[in-house]
Amino acid sequence: MSRPRVVVAGLGDSGLLTAIQLARTAVDVVGISSKPGLVSGQELGLRLARPEAWARDYRIAFDRFRRLDRVEIVHGELTGLDREARSVAVGEQTIRYDVLVLATGVSNGFWRRPGFQTEADVSAAVEQAHARLAAAEAVLVVGGGAAAVSTALQAATRWSGTTVRLAFPGERALPRHHPRVWDVVRRRLAAAGVELLAGHRADVPDGFAADEITGGPVAWTTGQPQTPADAVVWAIGRVRPNTAWLPADLLDEAGFVRVEPTLRVAGTPDVFAIGDVAATDALRSSARNRADRLLAANIGAHLAGRRLREFAPPRRRWGSVLGPEADGLRVFAPSGHPFRFPAWSVRRVLQPWVVRRGIYGGVRTP
Repeated sequence: MSRPRVVVAGLGDSGLLTAIQLARTAVDVVGISSKPGLVSGQELGLRLARPEAWARDYRIAFDRFRRLDRVEIVHGELTGLDREARSVAVGEQTIRYDVLVLATGVSNGFWRRPGFQTEADVSAAVEQAHARLAAAEAVLVVGGGAAAVSTALQAATRWSGTTVRLAFPGERALPRHHPRVWDVVRRRLAAAGVELLAGHRADVPDGFAADEITGGPVAWTTGQPQTPADAVVWAIGRVRPNTAWLPADLLDEAGFVRVEPTLRVAGTPDVFAIGDVAATDALRSSARNRADRLLAANIGAHLAGRRLREFAPPRRRWGSVLGPEADGLRVFAPSGHPFRFPAWSVRRVLQPWVVRRGIYGGVRTP
């Protein structure tokens, strides 16, 4: 008797972890990715300021993950779903499934793009963005989320002679984190020499996708004078779900996949969704809370006819905000309290043992 086939559509951060979990169970796993390996959307600031350090931990070829050895990897772009035939289209190729996992993520700025890329394409995009900031005498980061604040800090500490400004619309940045997080982050930004422009809402033209680093100046709808800059990083949260290939009835009004609390797609028993593409809650927090383990267990329960468990989203965002700093890595709890991993422990303990061995199940040295 053949084993059930589970197809994971999308191998970004959430899809990769889900495929790794499923590979340990009694199913055959097929992973589909438009990228040649893991190209994480995490730690934008580190990616821009120190691309070599970012690539070491956030850009990893699929054949280096030991637990993907049993997973069939298809490098291509998803173009359609046929629910009656239980198949997805990848270009002209048709891939059948017994269970489908939607993990195609979102497009967000220049660092999270949905289209097909080769290794050379990824390298060129990373290097181009880094070179643009490296050549700038004045950098303006627009946005109030974690991607924006990490970019401002990492740019300021990487290029000490560069003027770095961070503009955000409210009284404080990180509005979806506990207020304690901003108290800590604000002090770190000030110590790095970042100029904070609170209460600045950018005048964004209609149709502007915010998917490239531009030049200044930037105008504000809140009345302040224009701000000049050689390089403007737009991190304004214009997130677009990568769901154009899916039937409209699976999606909510914003284009995200409608899911039940079990991560099963509403009204479609053999399809599940996880990560930023899944409309679990306002923060789409299954992308950042290890829901891959729950999803793998629920897929096993679905195939065995057992009851599925529900995902319980946290009330606030948590985790790393600023990325690795000279004195280590600060991770914020949902309560806003930071815990600092000393710099030596990040390289010797956190990445090799907690992340690569514990979370990924082993990553081969390139």
